[in-house]
Amino acid sequence: MFLRSAWLAVLSGLLSLGLPSADWTAGNRVEDEGEGRQNDQATPDPKKPPHIIFILTDDQGYNDIGYHNPSIRTPTLDRLAAEGVRLENYYVQPICTPSRSQLLTGRYQIHTGLQHSIIRPRQPSCLPPRLHTLPQRLQQAGYATHMLGKWHLGFYRKACLPTRKGFDTFFGSLTGSVDYYSYGSCDGPGLCGYDLHDNESVAWGQQGRYSTLLYTQRARKILEGHDPTAQPLFLLLSLQAVHTPLQPPKSYIYPYRHMYNVARRKYAAMVSLVDEAVHNVTYALRKLGYYRNSVIVFSTDNGAQPFTGGSNWPLRGRKGTYWEGGVRGVAFVHSPLLKRRRRVSKALLHITDWFPTLLGLARANSSQSEGLDGFDVWPTLSEGKESPRQEILHNIDPLHKPPSPPGPRPGSGKWSQHIWDTSVQAAIRVGDWKLLTGDPGHGDWVPPQTLSSLPGRWWDLERTFTPSSASKTTANQNIWLFNISGDPYERWDVSAQRPDVVQALLERLAFHNRTAVPVFFPPDDPRADPALRGGAWGPWVEEEEGEEGRGVEEEQERYRGVYKRRERKEKQMSKLNAYFLKLNEQLTSSLV
Repeated sequence: MFLRSAWLAVLSGLLSLGLPSADWTAGNRVEDEGEGRQNDQATPDPKKPPHIIFILTDDQGYNDIGYHNPSIRTPTLDRLAAEGVRLENYYVQPICTPSRSQLLTGRYQIHTGLQHSIIRPRQPSCLPPRLHTLPQRLQQAGYATHMLGKWHLGFYRKACLPTRKGFDTFFGSLTGSVDYYSYGSCDGPGLCGYDLHDNESVAWGQQGRYSTLLYTQRARKILEGHDPTAQPLFLLLSLQAVHTPLQPPKSYIYPYRHMYNVARRKYAAMVSLVDEAVHNVTYALRKLGYYRNSVIVFSTDNGAQPFTGGSNWPLRGRKGTYWEGGVRGVAFVHSPLLKRRRRVSKALLHITDWFPTLLGLARANSSQSEGLDGFDVWPTLSEGKESPRQEILHNIDPLHKPPSPPGPRPGSGKWSQHIWDTSVQAAIRVGDWKLLTGDPGHGDWVPPQTLSSLPGRWWDLERTFTPSSASKTTANQNIWLFNISGDPYERWDVSAQRPDVVQALLERLAFHNRTAVPVFFPPDDPRADPALRGGAWGPWVEEEEGEEGRGVEEEQERYRGVYKRRERKEKQMSKLNAYFLKLNEQLTSSLV
């Protein structure tokens, strides 16, 4: 650990000699009014670990919260963030399963085998049984643990279910996307099933009840049925909102009637419904005696998809990409136990940090979980101390590598041969610097689609800001370098100007890659069809008593090195991307 910290300190010093940093959040800062102010905070009781309420939203973008965008109505979230600590240098993963796996294990994807894509409903895959989860460790520390909402971490065996991964109770969906009213979930034509579960049973009969409201009501019941003075509580409220399908109740759409774009209007309404849900949960915490000894964490799981109503503006990229729009998360911590409140933190933080941080709050020993990639950042959050994190490995995905002829690709130079294969999709940040290799994903800047008229010249300027960053050139490039502190919108690729930084970060990628476990991405299993189990998704592999963990390990060994190909879907996505690029060009050219 000492050598790791020392190396990072030296590298960070080297890499800081780059572009000047800019105070790019100055317009949103609240710390000037109350930084360090001692508020009516509670005095922590060393004999009573705090209650932990973790609220995770799905596909909520950087520009989809009131304190970043006043056109989005989130008064509760804005107030909680303003009275707590807003995290403005916080990172998640670009898609659902990876973020959830890193939250619950404290480990990068390269150390869980989940480096590639998400866990599909028919894939025999889930979290590795050898890894302790956050709720399991909290159970050992004496916590009651409950989960509500979206799981999306595999369910092909009962050993993969939330109730077998540390949660005393679970009420929610196992797949990645469900209808908000019918709870139907599809994984292709004719492969649909009901997906709402109460612990390990199918929760039939809930159709017609909106999921965000249903989960909020269940959260209140959990809080009402628990004695906050007798046992600490961990509640993970993992809302499926604001993931598609866009299905807000009509009454929530009306305040956004001025928005021209229908998808944006519905999406914004769903965000406001999330805000109301958080209001109801926090009201219950105060009313039922939890609040003064509680820590509330709010976090998104990845960036938004602009073409379905979300917005990451002014960040580059979208959900599923390693541009800032895909990985920079919206988050805050609200707690009477914070020593310095009402401030904005720009300390570098990552979703893996919650594992050791929350265990520290629970008075648990995180050293019992070896190989963690997260850091205990409570002193950073509570007291404003420097973050122990100086580096984030966003990911290394060896399966996301297009076929190419031998020899370096354009933009790879000597590095692919001597240090790192730059055709592999990877992204890393050290200090101010961020390096991307391979295909980072669709790299356009998509403005908020809320105008009453079509976009004009300004959009064309944003889309072609510099020749080096224009969308049309990215297909022939596989190395990008940005000074994120000075260039948070990733407009200025300086890889050609700073080959020393590129080399240092490529070497760091190679170092991390030597610690990676093999990718586990098995093909679909036809036995997963919901029609074989009464029309509901659920575990389809039977296991004998006492062999739960061994069964998962055997399954992973069986499919080791065997990967599912989704060439048809990839072609469809490629056509979709090309369509939107062509549409953008037509819109802008017709208005110029």
